[in-house]
Amino acid sequence: MAGEAMDPVITVPALGDNFIYLYRYDQRNAFAVDPGESSAVLGVLRRYGLNLTMILVTHHHWDHVAGVDELKKISGCEVIGGDRRIRSIDHVVGDGQILEAGDVRIQVIATPGHTQAAVCYHLQPSKAGKNGILWTGDTLFIGGCGRLFECDARTMWDSLVKLTSLPDETVVYCGHDYTVENYEFALTIEPDNQALRKRLQETRQPQQAGGRAAPPTILQERTTNPFLRAASPELKAALNMHDANAVDVFAELRRRKDLF
Repeated sequence: MAGEAMDPVITVPALGDNFIYLYRYDQRNAFAVDPGESSAVLGVLRRYGLNLTMILVTHHHWDHVAGVDELKKISGCEVIGGDRRIRSIDHVVGDGQILEAGDVRIQVIATPGHTQAAVCYHLQPSKAGKNGILWTGDTLFIGGCGRLFECDARTMWDSLVKLTSLPDETVVYCGHDYTVENYEFALTIEPDNQALRKRLQETRQPQQAGGRAAPPTILQERTTNPFLRAASPELKAALNMHDANAVDVFAELRRRKDLF
């Protein structure tokens, strides 16, 4: 199937609810994001006749790196990430650094919160008018965000605010499929929020048909994800935290979600 027309982003489900991503940046070459297992990635590479040239890792947790060693051994690719704890890492990158793959430019965005050295990768919009892409790992989920394992609420909130400054049309690809649970939780906070109900329905319908909903944009997340709306008067009112600052509201949301 080498050379067949296809979306450059290939989503590879793994480990139950993980998402691995391959991005084909030209006809023969691709990079991977967060390969939590190797076998599925190798199968896709063979199917499309692709060479793996680079692995981008968002953070060091095992379910995002377990396939790195074998993929590197077989392909000879470079391993890139923001944390020296990442297995087999070749290059440690920092906030604002630009990576290149063919004609594609990828900006590293430091997003500490889930882990101290977590990063996201922003594939910048092309001159052809295609939208930018954001791989978020476990920092931002559809309708949710990652747990705070190594940082405090303020750190994670600041990282999420940084992501919301990206262009509205930026397409979000996250590290896990927690979407239904996230929207069900959000509706416990705002049961009358019709935008949330619509997003939950849009998620459930494709799943019932054996597929997946289209990835959201930053604009959709900014307007419906409760963790990105911690500064909104409506969400503060729903939590009876009218005079609280956004960080405290975010922390309360995260506390409730951890217990959900």
